[in-house]
Amino acid sequence: MNKQNRFNDRASDALRDTLITPDQLEFADGSVLIEMGKTKVVVSATIEEKVPPFLKGSGKGWITAEYSMLPRSTEKRISRERNQGRVSGRTQEIQRLIGRSLRAVTDLKTLGERQIIIDCDVIQADGGTRSASINGGCVALALALTKLMDKGVLEEMPLKNLAGAISVGVVAGKTLLDLDYHEDSSADMDMNVVKTDTGELVEVQASAEKHPFSQTEFQALMQLADVGIQELIQIQKGILKERSLLFMAYGT
Repeated sequence: MNKQNRFNDRASDALRDTLITPDQLEFADGSVLIEMGKTKVVVSATIEEKVPPFLKGSGKGWITAEYSMLPRSTEKRISRERNQGRVSGRTQEIQRLIGRSLRAVTDLKTLGERQIIIDCDVIQADGGTRSASINGGCVALALALTKLMDKGVLEEMPLKNLAGAISVGVVAGKTLLDLDYHEDSSADMDMNVVKTDTGELVEVQASAEKHPFSQTEFQALMQLADVGIQELIQIQKGILKERSLLFMAYGT
């Protein structure tokens, strides 16, 4: 492991301290607080006994997400987007990413004609909020689906895999895992990767910030992302094992 003068002397291939605490909201069908370093996101799941119009009569369910940053989640206060009369392009993109990631690991036919909304509220932002939202969202979704099974509404667990997400990038010529805000804002290139617990890719978002990057650099970052995602999946499994939920979906 190589230390790159990162915060707390974190190694280049090390995650920030990550903690997922379930049952943060009494009235939500499933909820967690996820902390990745200084980034903190409250994630809740809400079950609705209806689906969007385009799915009516299909027998399939839907998972969607809403994402927002609280005004003082950053050093300088940011305005609530509702006061601006529109949702920003960045927010829409992150919401769609979260929704896609969780639908990819869920059997929507087994879910039936109901919708689950994943609300991701960033209470403190220091980079990696979309990754934190996906990691926390997967656990919140599992908790919500368990309630449907406990009530006898579902006979089979729709969540077939876990989804893990992490950021990687090149900063000052060094490949780094789990970028904080300072690293992300100065990165030569950065990438967000979402994979399942079985190693299948869900999404890769990669951007060159200052100059094009090579296939070799891309592969090195993908390998680094694998390291982080495997660790994050184990953290998710640890929470679900504590709740005796793993056997229903994953057989581990």
